[in-house]
Amino acid sequence: MTDLPEVSLTTLFIDEPDLEFGHGQRLDHPKDGLFLYGPAGVSVAGTVVRVGVVGTAAGIEDLKSWLARLNAGISVPVAGEREKADRPHLSDFPGLREAFAITVDEKALVTYNLDLADIERTTTIANHHEAVAKTADLYVDAVVRHLRNEEAAVDVWLMVVPEIVHERCRSTGSGRKSQHLTPGEFARKTKRREILPLFDGLLDTSAEDIFDDVPDFHRQMKAKLLVHAQPCQIIRETTIAPEKHLDRMGRPKRGTQDQATVAWNLATALYYKSQSRPPWKVAGMREGVCYVGFVFKLIPNHRDHHACCAAQMFLSEGDGVVFRGANGPWYTEGKEFHLSKDAARGLIERVIETYRTKFGADPKELFIHGKTKFSPDEWDAFAEAAPSGTTITGVRIRPTSGDMKLFRDGDYPCIRGTAVVLGERDAFLWTSGYTPRLDTYMGPETPNPISVTILRSTGDIPSIAVVLSDILKLTKINYNSAAFADSLPVTVRFADKVGDVLVMGSAQDAERQPFKFYI
Repeated sequence: MTDLPEVSLTTLFIDEPDLEFGHGQRLDHPKDGLFLYGPAGVSVAGTVVRVGVVGTAAGIEDLKSWLARLNAGISVPVAGEREKADRPHLSDFPGLREAFAITVDEKALVTYNLDLADIERTTTIANHHEAVAKTADLYVDAVVRHLRNEEAAVDVWLMVVPEIVHERCRSTGSGRKSQHLTPGEFARKTKRREILPLFDGLLDTSAEDIFDDVPDFHRQMKAKLLVHAQPCQIIRETTIAPEKHLDRMGRPKRGTQDQATVAWNLATALYYKSQSRPPWKVAGMREGVCYVGFVFKLIPNHRDHHACCAAQMFLSEGDGVVFRGANGPWYTEGKEFHLSKDAARGLIERVIETYRTKFGADPKELFIHGKTKFSPDEWDAFAEAAPSGTTITGVRIRPTSGDMKLFRDGDYPCIRGTAVVLGERDAFLWTSGYTPRLDTYMGPETPNPISVTILRSTGDIPSIAVVLSDILKLTKINYNSAAFADSLPVTVRFADKVGDVLVMGSAQDAERQPFKFYI
């Protein structure tokens, strides 16, 4: 019997990336950095954010009370009997001015009241597409009316929605099953446009535009406001006033995070969507490098199953830009998405031109992150689009579901930042796991790593350790919350959300836009 050679895999540990805040100060946690040093992007303390609010009278009053609490600060709840006395993963919210150097005057909001009866009426229209579209239009029409008639600018819109919107205006429509539905313009079971080739151009079919959108309130709000370049944040009434929405037992109808954590997350989104620069950026990002995530989504109800493609570009500053590519037959028989050579070249050329406009030079390195491999035509197009001084590297990043596990001694699983290197181009990276900084693991079971593969490069293949370090840094960019980190890099984390918005018929006229309009 021949003895097989024993293979030893290399294990790396990547230190937790630091973030940069006000005055160039560094820390690894957004909450601590903001509290101690303030945001990286503000220069005038006490900047007033102009907020517009659309909601019911009750919802607007609840939001005013909530904003007053944001200005004053909110403490974390007292530890329960089974909780540790020291909980580093929770932080008191010190107040908007103290953490973000901004304020919101809850008495000077631009408000548009919606009648709850109108929301009840639209959410119970028999056709689901029609119900969601008309409910979303109640909110969007208020914004459009303001843009048309008022000179006062609004930095960010807060859409306060009653729970019936969340229950009835999702793509599943499960919250409508127990409701008495009323007739509308379309039959209840209609889900797509009527195809009448003989009458093309002769009939007004604009009312059927609703079938070009997925019947989902959140996605429609983002898509419809995208073309008006208006950032918005959707807030459920049960989030800001859980004590007013109780079940038969006198308990809140839905569980929420503790109010201090909700405050951190809402304040982060409010700052990011209202200011010109993000509240923090990753410290020590390599100069001249940008990262691009590819997004593919099938267009709803398209007769030829065409897909939409877009690119998300992220820079060292942390902010991102979304580029809409061409729609086309990108979904292949192999159940993968691949662009044509011309479409791939055009998309990368737009990314590089935007980088050049911002920095006055071409990027030294451009990393393309995706979940699938690139076709030969795609890669040839990337190489042709790259300036002579720019190296393009393709990296595949995929979540795993238990095919690789790593265990360690002790009460907690492997440490976040651990990597097992399979070769020069392949590795598993644990972006979730035990975090010493928080002295806990924020997960229910043994964490799964992400799979990282360097596919190709127009220059020398970069070190796998450098690629893994960059990816871990990109898990620290999520301005929808003030969480310590995510389990996926931002180039992959929000791909579905961006794609979900861009495939909507309401967003068809939207071109390049900042990332903040999509999340």
